[in-house]
Amino acid sequence: MCTQSAERGGRETVATVTLSQPIGGGYHRLRFASSGAQNATPGQFVMVRVRDGIAPLLRRPFSIHMVEGDEVELLYREVGEGTGIMTGLKVGDRIDVLQPLGRGFGRGGKVPLLIGGGIGVAPLLYLAHSFLAAGKSPKLLLGGRTERDILCHDQFSCLAVPTRYATEDGSLGDTGLVTALLKDELDSAEDLGGLSVHACGPIPMLSAVARLAEGAGVACEVSLEAHMACGLGACLGCVVKARDGGYVRVCADGPVFDSKKILWP
Repeated sequence: MCTQSAERGGRETVATVTLSQPIGGGYHRLRFASSGAQNATPGQFVMVRVRDGIAPLLRRPFSIHMVEGDEVELLYREVGEGTGIMTGLKVGDRIDVLQPLGRGFGRGGKVPLLIGGGIGVAPLLYLAHSFLAAGKSPKLLLGGRTERDILCHDQFSCLAVPTRYATEDGSLGDTGLVTALLKDELDSAEDLGGLSVHACGPIPMLSAVARLAEGAGVACEVSLEAHMACGLGACLGCVVKARDGGYVRVCADGPVFDSKKILWP
């Protein structure tokens, strides 16, 4: 069963940058030391104020990529003003962080299938560490447009997590979508009851993952991405439609949801 962790509210902290590193393809790693790191669970996120002043006005949300000791690591892609400013941060710089926020991933089955599309791999490294520490046997399925969009090779290799790849141009692994790898895993599984699915990526991918898992009767969690203003559930700027006819807040009710709760397009 994918029993979710309890909802947690964050607290504002001033953190010190300990690593700011480009890793190619427009992707970057940012690590900072903070007293709130120890309270984070896989799947939660942080809201970062990238600099003092009113521009940019809003904090930026980022999945927690990894936690080690009192340090939190983020994995992100430079796509706009906020992340552009972040790429210029240097070791020793101080940033304002609201953390940890949201609901994380649950306990998972005996064999958790971790599925990431592009930058959706960000929360899966910390999740893989957590599952391994709990004595589970995670498998990883990663997809992207090209080989450059498949991230964290080395980190997952060090964990010895079985990994399969799919790229749309065939430059790494199978040619096609990562959902085809999931279908193959579900079709070939000897014990579907021991599996659980945990996915993060673009909505079309998550929608397909949810349908495949539900069709196989396998518990499935999805981590949704959304534009956020407050990160606390007050502004209702990140709501998505729920299957029961209402709405859920990605920041406070999620970002991790049972896939059956979401009304997929």
